[in-house]
Amino acid sequence: MIYIKYLILLLILCNVSFANEIKIFDFTESEISKLKVRKVRGADKKTVYILGSNENGNYLKAIADNAASGLGKEVKIDLKKTPFINITWKIEKDLAGIKEDTKKGHDFAARVFAVKKIGVTPLSNRAINYVFSSNNEIGFNSPSPYTKKSIDNVLSTTTENLNEWVTVKANVKEDFKKFHNLEVNELDGLAIMSDTDNSKMKAIAYYQNIYFSSE
Repeated sequence: MIYIKYLILLLILCNVSFANEIKIFDFTESEISKLKVRKVRGADKKTVYILGSNENGNYLKAIADNAASGLGKEVKIDLKKTPFINITWKIEKDLAGIKEDTKKGHDFAARVFAVKKIGVTPLSNRAINYVFSSNNEIGFNSPSPYTKKSIDNVLSTTTENLNEWVTVKANVKEDFKKFHNLEVNELDGLAIMSDTDNSKMKAIAYYQNIYFSSE
């Protein structure tokens, strides 16, 4: 009887755990066809996104050769319940030598935008831009040179991990308070982008297993 109760308790705990993990991307053909594609104004080409899989599931490969476009999904995330974003990613070819906090060098081989709608137009939105940097150290952050409404926050760097899968985590709710002084309880969307339109270079990156969790 005690054993049965123990099993029931484990099942309850497992269900709670699964309920507190919100997967964002499946990286399937059907999903990709429904994602919003946004080409950066002034970019010559769009980033090429290719689906793939390995022993850990589906992934998205991004090839940006003097290109810039992102894939976005409108999704409501309750940051009171699941404030942590989790990202697994890899950079095969980075953008070493550029100054990422300048307009000329504001490119990242991999980035994930967490977006909060503030007003009625996209220009009023606020974003935390979680990036895999090619030059700066983990923990470095700065406003985008194009708008202070988007903050670049380095979670990984190729100075430590080049061509290696890395899993990172960040508290999105705390980051909106820290960088935008906003109490955000609900997120409105997430976007992926690999871009090289400013540096005119080439980057290759991979994204996998992006989800929100309670801890």
